Amino acid sequence: MDVIVHGGAGPEPADPEGRESALEKAARRGADAASPVDAVVAAVGWLESTPQFNAGVGSAVQSDGTIRTDAGMMTGSGSAGAACSMPGVEHAIEVARIVMASTPHVLVTGEHAVDLAASFGIATRVDLWTERTRERWAEVEPPMTGLEDQLAWVREHFGGHDTVGAVAADGERVATATSTGGRWFALAGRVGDVPQIGSGFYASEVGGASATGAGEDIARETLAREAVSHLEDGADPQTAADRTMADFEVAREGTAGVIVMDTDGDAGSAYNSESMQVAIGSG
Repeated sequence: MDVIVHGGAGPEPADPEGRESALEKAARRGADAASPVDAVVAAVGWLESTPQFNAGVGSAVQSDGTIRTDAGMMTGSGSAGAACSMPGVEHAIEVARIVMASTPHVLVTGEHAVDLAASFGIATRVDLWTERTRERWAEVEPPMTGLEDQLAWVREHFGGHDTVGAVAADGERVATATSTGGRWFALAGRVGDVPQIGSGFYASEVGGASATGAGEDIARETLAREAVSHLEDGADPQTAADRTMADFEVAREGTAGVIVMDTDGDAGSAYNSESMQVAIGSG
């Protein structure tokens, strides 16, 4: 199994060595899996439990002081599932897998997604806060009551971006997955690119992609779908990643990154942020 994982496009991390080690472990876990779907779930799940990343434990906080998680995944055969806006769910990618494999739907949201997770034995009501996130939340004035005041506060404080993601292939099949806690101080209930097919994740019979960065801009450009379309046009994964980011920079001012892998297991990545750490595993 060939796997590529990313830890999010954003500023230079405070603990690059620790994050690099976690990404390498995630890639190894994915490489040992039995299928591409198992691989991306294993890799992303490891990162959701690693507090240095904005996914699962250690996720960003929304304007009402609540952490809500999102994830989405897709296979080269067209199966897809996503879940979003889930308070207290560490392994959002597991819920996305349930939506894909066990429901007739593509996206389930909010408390109903939490209930779905619980019914399948996934832990809910998990404390996703860390010392780092508590300190960051304590540094800002909490939102005022009333939508007008809250929106003004969000416009002032909203920012940051980070996700985790993986693409895996075994020579015949491919799968991709992306998971996040969203952007810091977003309006409560905000959902970005991650659980949207074609934006935060996309796969077809030729390969898959996982995107990271400024979610609103990524969604407007359907960045992951763009990357896979370059594969479909005959580009190799690195060229596909480079072309995707070149097009993004023409269209948008935000920062982003993308990882790409074709069905043969060849991989590429590109970003225009200060940093995007990537690891590759092969089993």
